[in-house]
Amino acid sequence: MKNQKTIKNRSFFFLISFLFLTSLLNIKTLKKVNIHDIRISGSSLYSKNDVVNNSSLKLPTRLIFVKTNLLEKELKQNLSLKNVSVNRELFPFGLKLYINTRIPVAYAERIIKNEKILGFIDKDGIFINKHNVDKKNLKKLTLQVFGWKEKFKKILSEIFIALDNYEFEIVKITFSPDGFLTVEEKDLKTIYLGFKPDLISYQLQIINNLKNEFKKNNFSIKIDNIDLTKPNKPKIKVFKP
Repeated sequence: MKNQKTIKNRSFFFLISFLFLTSLLNIKTLKKVNIHDIRISGSSLYSKNDVVNNSSLKLPTRLIFVKTNLLEKELKQNLSLKNVSVNRELFPFGLKLYINTRIPVAYAERIIKNEKILGFIDKDGIFINKHNVDKKNLKKLTLQVFGWKEKFKKILSEIFIALDNYEFEIVKITFSPDGFLTVEEKDLKTIYLGFKPDLISYQLQIINNLKNEFKKNNFSIKIDNIDLTKPNKPKIKVFKP
């Protein structure tokens, strides 16, 4: 009998504890989030106000009603982030954000409604607004990109990968308004690549081969430009005295 009474007391205690915790969790999830309940980690570049001003989050709002997936999507887009995770937390109460910023590899310029917008490009070819970059990451940038558009991301990413793997040094990338691609190499000067993004890997390989060949043979002629729009029939124009 004594053992049965002990078991009943324990069961009653666990039931009361469960009901108490359930009530507490319900109360917490219905509690309203304010700006001081936002915690940010991963980057010191952004403030709590940046989170609110660059999303549809309206404060105060009940924790349970915060749309974390939407908030992540908005902040990633509006702050040029590589990734961001947003989690509701009860202990401590609030929203916890982990921010992963993009690292610039080139200066960039895009045109929106005839207005030049200055910023940067990361290794994935993503445009980063200039106020969304940590200045300590800008010291070693030498490459410039002009005429950036969303559809050029893949081409730019392939060029940046090639720069890590090949011997040439591109200092400028230019897309004309109609998409004609031109690059400038440190020694080979102006190189015309044209309108065909599916050829870019082959064209970059040819640029590397030309650079290595000129270095190996101490090629001293001053190059004006190289036309690789037809990569199987490259044309090299030199300065004439």
